[in-house]
Amino acid sequence: MAIPDPALVVLVGASGSGKSTWAAQRYRPAEVVSSDGLRGVVGSGPADLDASTDAFAVLEAVVSARVGRRLTTVVDTLGFDTTRRRSWLTAARAAGLPAVAVVVTAPTAVCRQRNAARDRPVPAKVLAQQLRQLDVARADLAAEGWDDVVVVDTADTATAPSIEQPSAAAAPDGSRRTSTGVEVVLQLSRFPWGEDPLGWLRSMALAADEAGFSGLALMDHLVQIPQVGRAWETIPEPWVALGALAGLGTGLRLGTLVTPVTFRPAGVTAKAAATLSALTGGRAFLGVGAGWWEREHAGFGVPFPTARERLDTLDRSIRTMRALWAAGTKPYDDGRVSLPETTCYPRPVGPVPVLVGGNGEHRTLRIAAELGDGCNLTTTDPTTLSRKVAALHQHCADVGRPPDQVAVTVLDVPVVGRDRDDVWARVERLRGRTAASTFAARSHAGTVGQHRDRHAELAALGVSTVFLTTPDLGAPDDVLALADLVR
Repeated sequence: MAIPDPALVVLVGASGSGKSTWAAQRYRPAEVVSSDGLRGVVGSGPADLDASTDAFAVLEAVVSARVGRRLTTVVDTLGFDTTRRRSWLTAARAAGLPAVAVVVTAPTAVCRQRNAARDRPVPAKVLAQQLRQLDVARADLAAEGWDDVVVVDTADTATAPSIEQPSAAAAPDGSRRTSTGVEVVLQLSRFPWGEDPLGWLRSMALAADEAGFSGLALMDHLVQIPQVGRAWETIPEPWVALGALAGLGTGLRLGTLVTPVTFRPAGVTAKAAATLSALTGGRAFLGVGAGWWEREHAGFGVPFPTARERLDTLDRSIRTMRALWAAGTKPYDDGRVSLPETTCYPRPVGPVPVLVGGNGEHRTLRIAAELGDGCNLTTTDPTTLSRKVAALHQHCADVGRPPDQVAVTVLDVPVVGRDRDDVWARVERLRGRTAASTFAARSHAGTVGQHRDRHAELAALGVSTVFLTTPDLGAPDDVLALADLVR
C-alpha cells in the first residue's frame, strides 16, 4: 500500500529495528521529528537521556505546529507511549490529516546486532523490555482508530511500503501513449521567451518531441490570465505561433486549448485549423470554448455576450466549422446554421478533432456530447471528475451517441519535482502567500512517480488525454525533466 501524503506518520519500534533509516529513505529531514535528534539539539548528543524532557517538549511543539499546517510529519520515537500516540492522533484528526502508524520490526538478533554497533548501545535488558513493549503496542494500535497500521520488516527492505508506487515500463512499440494508458500533451501557457521569441518556441517544441509528449497546445487569450501570470506578461496569438511550429518536422499534434468562439468568426477559425492541418500533414486539433474573461474582450473591443448567448455561439461555431471542413462546396443548412457555400481550401488532411472546453454539466457537456470529439475538463479531482464523466455519458445517451466517441481530456497543472526535497523547494518558491500544505494539495505537488500513479487513476476514470503544464515551466530543460512522466 501507499502511505498518504501529506499525513501524520508515527513510527513504533524497538531500538535497532531500523525506524530512523526507514524514515530517512522516504522523507525529507525536515519532515522527520526525532527524539534522538532533538536530544542532540538540546543536550550533549542523541544518547543524552538527561535531555529527554526538554527534547520531548520541543518534539511536541514541532509536531503540533506541522500537523496544524497539514504538513507531512514523521514522529520518530519508540512510539510505546499510548498517551502521546493518542494525542498525536487527536491532533491529526483535528487538522483533517490522515494518520498512519508504522510498526517497524526486525528479528531480535538483528536488533541486537544493530544496537551493539552503536556508539552508545541500549543495555540488553532495556532492549528486551522494548521488544516486549512492542508486542503490547501492536495490540493497542488496532483499537486506537488509526487510518492504517503498516507493519514493516526492515530485515526485508523489499517489503517496505513506499509513499509512491512503482510504475510499469513504457511500452516498446514507439506509442506516444504512456504506460499509464493516457497520452500527454504539453500545454504552453507562459511565454518567457526574452529576446528570441521564435527560438524559444522552437526549442520548447523540440524538447517536447524529444521528451515523448504526443502534442503541444497553446493557450488562446488576448491578455495573460491571472491564474497564470500578470497582465503585462507576453502571450502570443496562438494560430500564428502554431504556424511557426508546423515546419519543425516533429511528430507532435498541434492545436489550441482552448480558443474562445467570441474572438473570431467560426469560419475564420475553421480556416486557420484547416491550414494548420495541411501544414502538419493532419496533426492539427482544435480546443474550443464559450469564453469566460470579460476583461480581455473589453480591452480589445470584442463583444462579450451573455453566457447563454456565448453557448449558443459555441454550438453554431462547431456546426459551421464542420460544414466548412466537409467535402465539396455545396450550400449548408441544418436549421441552426445556414451557409450559401462551403468553399474552404485547403481542406484539412483528415478530421480535425474538436475538444469542447468547459465544466458546465448542463449545456457545455451537452454540446460536447452532440458535436465534439472530446471534452476538456479543468478538474482532476476524482470525485468531481467522476460526476462530470457521468453527466457527459448521460448526454451521449440522450443524443444517441456512443460514449466512447467523445474522449475525456483534462488540464493538469501540477508541481513536479525530482524527489521530495525538490518538490518542496518548488512549493516554497511558487506558493506566494498561500499556505504550503494548501498549495501542495491544490497543485498535486509530487515526484514523477507520484504523478504517473495519479495519471493511471485518471485513466481508470475514463481520461484518455492529459494536457500538462507546470507553474514553473519556462525552458527546454524543464520540458525534458518531464520525460519520465510521459514515456
